Amino acid sequence: MGRTSVARATGGTQAAFISYMIKRFFDLAVSIAVILCILSWLMPVLALLILLDSGGPVFFVQKRVGRQGRPFNCYKLRSMAAGSITRCGGWLRRSHLDELPQFFNVLLGSMSLVGPRPYMPSDCRVFADMVDDPDSRHRVKPGITGMAQSKGLHETSCDPDIVRQRYYWDNWYVENAGWLLDLRILGRTALNLFPRDPAAVPGSPFSASDRISVLPLEKRKAPMRG
Repeated sequence: MGRTSVARATGGTQAAFISYMIKRFFDLAVSIAVILCILSWLMPVLALLILLDSGGPVFFVQKRVGRQGRPFNCYKLRSMAAGSITRCGGWLRRSHLDELPQFFNVLLGSMSLVGPRPYMPSDCRVFADMVDDPDSRHRVKPGITGMAQSKGLHETSCDPDIVRQRYYWDNWYVENAGWLLDLRILGRTALNLFPRDPAAVPGSPFSASDRISVLPLEKRKAPMRG
């Protein structure tokens, strides 16, 4: 009985290590390809637009909470000046282009392509009072996109119901993570970024509501608490 338990534990550890290596290799391959083939020419163009619009620094570095609750520097293109969103910044946010520097986070290993979106430490403290298991999402690396985003939950609302929806899907991802699921989330995220009918895609900048969308990844909805 003891040998069986040890064998199962060893097998589970090996499977987890192989899964981690596959995910890390995929993260490295995609981030390097994006940086070399896209960011190498697109970033200078976006940097010029930011400088012409509002001057100042091009990049914005912010502390976010990563795996095991450790803080890290999250890179973004600057979209604000003097406390207000700039004209260029509004476009960058709607198109999600302000998130492109996070491919460098993926390359450095502080983020993954797919995982729960990282929050600021102050947001984590606020959200912890709204959900039952606030630390479960920190068992994996944060991602550029995640299960919650594939469900159309792109907004940064602090509405308790929206927060619970996001945490529910983040925790669901942690329990069901795998490279096939990652591929499906990346595919669904790409479809949400380039909708054929923007007004019909929940979570798009043109949608009348950013409530949860019904996507074929997992049909259940998150439970609401009164």
